[in-house]
Amino acid sequence: MPRQHQFSVPFSDNSHCGQLGDKLSFARSLLLAAILAGSASVSHAAPSVSVQDGEGGIVQNATPARTQAFVGWAKGRLLIAPRAGLAVGEFENALKPHNGKSRIHLKKLNAHVVELPEDADEVEVMRELKKDHRLKYVELDMAVTHAASVTDPSYSSSWALPKIQAPTAWDSANGSGVIIAILDSGIDATHPELAPNIVSGWNFYDNNSNTSDVTGHGTKVAGTAAMAANNSTGSAGVAWGAKIMPVRIGSPEGMTYWSIVAQGINWAADHGAKVVNCSFDNLSGSATIQSAAQYMRSKGGVVVVAAGNSSGLVDIAANDSMLSVAATDSSDQRASFSSYGNYVDLAAPGVSIYAPSMGGGYSSNWGTSFASPIVAATAALMISANNNISPADIDQILKSTALDLGAAGYDIYYGAGRIDAAKAVTAARSIIKTAISLDTQAPDILITSPVGSKVSGSVPVDVKYSDNIGVSRVELYVNGQKFATDDNAPFAFSWDTSALANGAYTLVAYAYDAAGNIGVSPTVSVTIGSDTVAPVISSFNLVDGMTVSNKQAIKVTATDDQSVAKIVLSIDGKQVATAYGNSLSYNWNTRNIAKGAHSATVQAYDAANNITSKTVTVNK
Repeated sequence: MPRQHQFSVPFSDNSHCGQLGDKLSFARSLLLAAILAGSASVSHAAPSVSVQDGEGGIVQNATPARTQAFVGWAKGRLLIAPRAGLAVGEFENALKPHNGKSRIHLKKLNAHVVELPEDADEVEVMRELKKDHRLKYVELDMAVTHAASVTDPSYSSSWALPKIQAPTAWDSANGSGVIIAILDSGIDATHPELAPNIVSGWNFYDNNSNTSDVTGHGTKVAGTAAMAANNSTGSAGVAWGAKIMPVRIGSPEGMTYWSIVAQGINWAADHGAKVVNCSFDNLSGSATIQSAAQYMRSKGGVVVVAAGNSSGLVDIAANDSMLSVAATDSSDQRASFSSYGNYVDLAAPGVSIYAPSMGGGYSSNWGTSFASPIVAATAALMISANNNISPADIDQILKSTALDLGAAGYDIYYGAGRIDAAKAVTAARSIIKTAISLDTQAPDILITSPVGSKVSGSVPVDVKYSDNIGVSRVELYVNGQKFATDDNAPFAFSWDTSALANGAYTLVAYAYDAAGNIGVSPTVSVTIGSDTVAPVISSFNLVDGMTVSNKQAIKVTATDDQSVAKIVLSIDGKQVATAYGNSLSYNWNTRNIAKGAHSATVQAYDAANNITSKTVTVNK
């Protein structure tokens, strides 16, 4: 049985998440892990959580550390992004069957922190909303911990600096003019190594400007990146001339939620940071954090995160929104604790990293928490050397100048290799025209759904896109008129046809990259028509007169000439289950029901709200 760990993590409006009411079964946790890891569609599902005043509850995850090292998730809370073009009322309608309410609208991401009732079943709500074609993604508000390992106050020397050739890089740049936002537990701004470089920040945990460190982790991470130099004490950070922006996102227990990480990234981007470092586990797999990182990139900055300390394979897909960093030791070997997988972009020293400690001291530290700020600080050196370089340039240069380790070329343990700050800065200085200014290649884009079909109601419009550097936005045109713009990947639309006249319509998608190149999809022709054909219930395993078992499995499937929107199951007139899509499964516990006859009714709906119903009478 998973443990229940509680800590208070308020929203930025200073309200708190709800108290955990029940524990999660081991099997259900494994099911959750499969759902988190297994989606190939636009929508990612997530369990739910209640938002109230009081202590926050975490549902503990029981999955093996070598697959997903999550601590758990906020009970009663979902992170949901509607498709571009979806009306506000339709988004509310999507939440209504689950009594969900938007608690916070992350406007720059067009994502919502959604509150569910206390008695909501998180996994079931996640699975159902994941099938709703009006939503772009749905995910848990996962709780994550610092990606630090053990700490040893041994005052070991700063071997990492010469290893990455930082002193040579300092001949050209020291980070001056660049702000690095440290999203962490706060920072000890009184430490003599940090005080000269601190700028004002924000505390998202308490919703105030007090960014004092509550665990000590943030102070060490900040010092690794940018502790002062030439001050006759301690050592130096990789980018010792950069400014440090403390953004506290963590609890006193060293935990935070994906929703708070996303808010912190947005705030840093809007307040002048060009580099964000976040040394928490398992951030790369969040669609919400990926959207926040893309927003940072749209402002000319980069987000760097720790790969994690599970010591094993983590099943997160590669993405271009942020840089994920693994850890190496002084012999350029992978640190034993360092997580690996397709999401790893680079490696950097993460063993015995000398850094300032809260209270004025120093310590030696282990973890990808300390590899990440070394890469973040190297990015700051590059921007300091050439403030015209783009995020795409930073990515490309860091990877192309890294020392290849492990198997030749990219591998899942080291990514492109261990960074070389001197080579990266030299390459940054040599750029006269940035990758974006040289880019003349237009994106490729294709509308994959709908394709040449009859449509009605709320129509999901899916696109497949690619670019040599990256797609920055997609626009959807209907009959030559712009219908909606999506600025946040993954790009997807919802087209409401309910008020349109029947007839033929054309759909075209335009994809834009940062250089202004435009890709145009082939035209798709569709027909809007009044759908009067109801779905067909193709299978229902209950039949009239049968005797049900103490735990009766109920399975229903339906078909439709367009698509099945949802299936609803009611027992003795009370609705007990809703499934979005063409199938429903439900386990009916009949132990405590009265003996005799009972009715079971299934209703299948399509997008035009045509309904087919079937009722059977069974015996107990």
